[in-house]
Amino acid sequence: MPISPVADYQPSFPFTSGHVQTLYPTLFRKVPAAEPFRERLELDDGDFLDIDWHYASQGSSDRLAVISHGLEGNSRKKYMLGMARIMTQKGWDVICLNFRGCSGEINRLPRLYHSGVSDDLHRVVCHGLEQGRYNTAALIGYSMGGNQTLKYLGENPEKVPRQVQKAVAVSVPVMLADSVSVMDRLVNRIYMEYFMHGLHQKIRIKAKMFPEIYSTRRLAGKRRFFSFDDTYTAPVHGFNGAADYYSKCSSRQFLPAISVDTLLVQALDDPFLPESCYPYEEAKQNQHLFLETPKYGGHVGFISDNGSATYWIEKRAAQFLS
Repeated sequence: MPISPVADYQPSFPFTSGHVQTLYPTLFRKVPAAEPFRERLELDDGDFLDIDWHYASQGSSDRLAVISHGLEGNSRKKYMLGMARIMTQKGWDVICLNFRGCSGEINRLPRLYHSGVSDDLHRVVCHGLEQGRYNTAALIGYSMGGNQTLKYLGENPEKVPRQVQKAVAVSVPVMLADSVSVMDRLVNRIYMEYFMHGLHQKIRIKAKMFPEIYSTRRLAGKRRFFSFDDTYTAPVHGFNGAADYYSKCSSRQFLPAISVDTLLVQALDDPFLPESCYPYEEAKQNQHLFLETPKYGGHVGFISDNGSATYWIEKRAAQFLS
């Protein structure tokens, strides 16, 4: 039964608070040192993806890790750089991808990104493997990027390149509708304001590029995920409303089909995750899915409070992938 307690993660006060765990890294963590090489990947549909390469510390590597960020994140977020750093120290080359419109330059097409995008992840993985020097690949996804990763691994397992042998997903809203309801709570207002600020900015840019598709008049009052997704995300990306989008893109339904060893780490004090986002039954029934639910960690937190610049989740992911 691949469900394991995580007794070795025991942070001290105040990091026993899920909200402190969630906010502290953004506010106070030092930016991990990194010197990534940026590459623009041109896509068949005329759009592009910007990806950052980080290379193994000790010369050439035959292992590649692809890391995906969360909602309104990017490849230069602290948690992305922290994970890239430990993976390169362990002898992996790393690609940190930016979702469409998240690299600092808006993408060309009307589509943006959403929780169910798997074609872009597949393209980045294939591009990395096309370099011809990697025998092994792994996927790492945070939050929304974790949902995309799990969906990708389970929706068409036969399409996943054979080099992809393991994966790690962290703080994942595997049931999108339920997580959206949790985010509507007053206690999560500060997070919603942050997410909506970035999303609204993107819509304003898209409205100038595609006024026949996007309208800023409809932005008024769109301060919650459901109304925003119902107005913009769903229709632009071919879904019949927000409920249809959440239903089709929630990764929990794809977990039974995952066929590569995958670690899913969900803190029990994550302020973004409802009970349905802890898929105990799926982990019991799938020998490839390893679910760990530490008592503490918040959302994309898992801070090392012993003075270490490397966070616990980075050490755990590197350990699992090695």
